This record gives sequence, structure tokens and C-alpha cells, in this order.
Amino acid sequence: MLDFLAGLVPQFAMDWWVAWPSWLQYLAGTLFKILILTVGVILCVAFSTYFERKVIGSMQSRVGPNRVGFKGLLQPFADVFKLLFKEVIVPSQSSKFIFVIAPLLSLTPALAAWAVIPMNNWFVIADINAGLLYVLALTSVGVYGVILAGWATNSKYALLGAMRSAAQIVAYEIAMGFALVGVLMAAGSLNIGDIVNAQAGGVSNWFLLPLLPLFLVYWISGVAETNRAPFDVAEGESEIVAGFHVEYSGVAFALFFLAEYANMILISTLTAVFFLGGWASPFEGWTFLNDIPWLAWLTAGGLHWLFLKMCFFMYTFFWLRATFPRYRYDQIMRLGWKVFIPVTIVWIAVEGAMAWFHVGPWSNLGA
Repeated sequence: MLDFLAGLVPQFAMDWWVAWPSWLQYLAGTLFKILILTVGVILCVAFSTYFERKVIGSMQSRVGPNRVGFKGLLQPFADVFKLLFKEVIVPSQSSKFIFVIAPLLSLTPALAAWAVIPMNNWFVIADINAGLLYVLALTSVGVYGVILAGWATNSKYALLGAMRSAAQIVAYEIAMGFALVGVLMAAGSLNIGDIVNAQAGGVSNWFLLPLLPLFLVYWISGVAETNRAPFDVAEGESEIVAGFHVEYSGVAFALFFLAEYANMILISTLTAVFFLGGWASPFEGWTFLNDIPWLAWLTAGGLHWLFLKMCFFMYTFFWLRATFPRYRYDQIMRLGWKVFIPVTIVWIAVEGAMAWFHVGPWSNLGA
């Protein structure tokens, strides 16, 4: 991190920084990373809403937002101001304290999970050895915000949406957990940075191919986990008005909206980290590219590769919403319990056989 900052700040500022006590350097550095990451995620959330409307508009032969700012680029900020100035109405028969904290319980885990996700080989807030367990724990906590939001409003429509959402999230959370067991077996570590490093060497070393069934299970379960189409029965407007957040308005509704898109970005990034090498370049090892000055950057890993992979999966979210009809609830539950969970268990057994015979990521095992 110091090498990165040395090229951006004057030398006297670096000298001043070095003179600080080590604990103060750690605290300031951590706060700086948190600020950068939080602002980056919130900006990505804001512009995800813009690009979603543009992508879906293009697929459906519509224009999409184009009035506020150049090409409509300021539309997300207009939406934010609109929601900030709307009145927050708290139902008179609701449990007011839980009604207020429920949106925060949905948003906080979606932001806190970024603490252990490495953006490149040096930018990570907390490089902990149990990073995979930390991510699993926090992504599971978000369901409490949904359940409490539906229960606290004292509305049968909100409660019905919350129960449907909770059952769906629990079903697909198990499948996601089993899929990550396969990633753990392939990487041999719970540290997310180590998982990325285990995929170094280019596309052929990524976990995508040897763990392809687990990749598909994890990605589709991630779509279901975020209540996105075609798994958005928790917000089925034609069936239960608007789901668990039907009684929310203004900033409170905006927090649920922010949590949904933050979770989409989180799932997209985690999919890239666990199966597509994270920040690693797909052209790593192509040494002949280093001889071409304007192509040498392709072989270097970094945040730009992680961002591009995340954008691809975000585009897939939008694509699914624009093209797939909503599944029936019984179809969604059958897919989670009777298809995905057995598939992950079988492929974990296959992984054990691959490790025994030193195939795929285990080819050098014991060498």
C-alpha cells in the first residue's frame, strides 16, 4: 500500500506518515481502505441501477433513462434525492424499533462482507485466515433483516413475502455453502487471498473448469439468494403486492434497495474470486505479450480484472431479469432442495476422487 501511495502524495506527506506510531498507521490505513471501498461499492450500486435500466431497455427496444444529465448518467442521483426527501411512514400498529432497524440488518452484512475480499494482491481490509467462514456467516445474516421487516410491519402481505423469502434464502444458502466446500477443497485454505493465489497461472488454472457444476450452482444460488428474477417471488408484485418491504417508504425503502444491489455486486465479486481467479489476469503466463508495449498490461493482474469479471456477472443479472419469466414457488424450492444440494454433494465426492488421482487443481498435490 505504501508503494501505491508513494506515487500519489508528496514526499513530505510520506515522511510525516512514517513518523506516526505503528498502531496509528494501522488505524489510519484501515480507515482509508474502508472509506475507499465503501464509497466505491455505493457508487457501483448507484450506477448499477442506471445500467440495469439501460440494458433491459435495449433488450426490450426501449430507451431507458436519458433526461437527467448526459445520456441520463445523473439519473441515479436524482433517484437518491427523491427517496431522501420522501416521507418515511411508520405504520401505527407496527413494532417501531424493529421496523426501523430491519433495513440496517439487511444492508450492514452486505457491506461488512467486503472487509475480507481482496481487491488485488495488497488491498484488503482484513486478511484473515477464516475469510470464507466470515463471508458465509455474513451472507446468512441478511435473511434476518428480511424476516424482521415482514414481521414488524404487522401486515399479512409483508409477512407472507418475508416467509417466502426466508424459505428461499435458506434453501439456496445450503447449496452455496456446499459449493464453497468444493472451493475449499481445491484451494486448501479458508483465506480468500490464498484461494485467489491458488488459481494463479492463467485461465487453465482457474477453478471454473474442474468445479464447473459447483460454479453453476453457486452462481444460480446467488441469483436466488438476492431475490432477483426469475427467483423474485418474495417481491411478486402480481401476487403479494410488493413483498416484505410493502410498508416501507423513503429512506427506509432505499436501504432495502441499496442492500439488494450491494448483494448483487457482492455475489458477482465472490463468484469471480472463487472460480475465475479474482484479480488474476486470464493472460497470465503469456510472456510474448510482454514484448508488445501496448499489450503488456494484459498479463498483469489487478483491480481492473476483478472489476471486469464483476461487471460480466452483473450484466448476467440484468440479462436474466429481462428475458426469464418468474418461476413458481414450488419450482424454486424443488430446484434448491432436490437438484442443487444433491449435485453439490455428488461433485464434492468427485472432487475427492480427483484429489486422490491428482487431477485438475490437485495435479501437484504432494509434489
